[in-house]
Amino acid sequence: MSKITINDIAKVANVAKSTVSKVLNDSPTIPEATKIKIRDIMKQMNYIPSSIATQLAKQSSFNIGVLIDMSRKHDFLNHFFYTIIGGIENVIGTLNYELTICNSHSQSENNFLERLVLNKKVDGLIMDNTILTASLAQQLNDLRFPFVSLGGLAGVDSVSWVDIDNIQGAGMITEHLLQQGYSNFAFVGGEVHSPLFKNRYEGVTRTLQRFGKTIHNDHLKTGFANEENGYTLMQELLALASPPDAVVCINNYTAFGVLKAIREHGLSVPNEIGIVTFDNYPLAPYTTPPLTCLELDTFELGVTAGTMLTQRIADPHKPVETRSIEPSLIIRESTRRQ
Repeated sequence: MSKITINDIAKVANVAKSTVSKVLNDSPTIPEATKIKIRDIMKQMNYIPSSIATQLAKQSSFNIGVLIDMSRKHDFLNHFFYTIIGGIENVIGTLNYELTICNSHSQSENNFLERLVLNKKVDGLIMDNTILTASLAQQLNDLRFPFVSLGGLAGVDSVSWVDIDNIQGAGMITEHLLQQGYSNFAFVGGEVHSPLFKNRYEGVTRTLQRFGKTIHNDHLKTGFANEENGYTLMQELLALASPPDAVVCINNYTAFGVLKAIREHGLSVPNEIGIVTFDNYPLAPYTTPPLTCLELDTFELGVTAGTMLTQRIADPHKPVETRSIEPSLIIRESTRRQ
């Protein structure tokens, strides 16, 4: 997307470039109706005057914002949210920055920009890739306002981001299951439009393809990642004519429900069916049997996001960068056949 200029605004408004400049300077020689018309066009085209970007770069609030959607209570109450916050605070506190939690719910992008960015309430932003949009990223870049995304934004290259390497982690899980002799895979939990689901599922299927295997359509069971759905979806899998012998669960809570369904069917874990999950906290070490999982260092995720953002605040011209944090595999009794 090319940057909008005064010439673009003038062409759409059917006025001279000098008229747009006078509107920007609130010249009394321009009729009020013309000012309103041109300002509306600027807003519709997401035009940011370069003078505003320069002014923002010279101010400092010594506040860093973490943007979240508080309507998604399961995210806000998630343990990982607080370990990420702890990692961010570990970095910015030593640089005398305060941390501000900012609610994006019920705020349009323009209201959010005016409230936090243009009013200079924060010097930089960290946000999840489920909140960041291509439009918002473009506006922040036009303002030269520092921000870092937790997770990449599909189709957008102008965003600096950091993430756990879920694709690599899913591959590690899948290779381990194959080495233990499992061959008929299922994937349980997660919402199909979620970037987290997409990366984890892609990592599993990509690795299976390398070994000439796949996940059958009826072995993919998606839905909100909790114990209840894990139980229900596993019941559906076990009712199939050819149930899986290995189940990859999107998280601990899903896996807990999956284990409950398996126990009710009298199947042996890991001898008849293997179970893995993507996170160690909070249940994986304490289930019966304990779950093989990935250790996801979300504290380091926060540290890296905080470091990247403070570097971008110090150097607004720093090039776009991306960083991936490698997970580690913890093997426990839920898959250990050999």
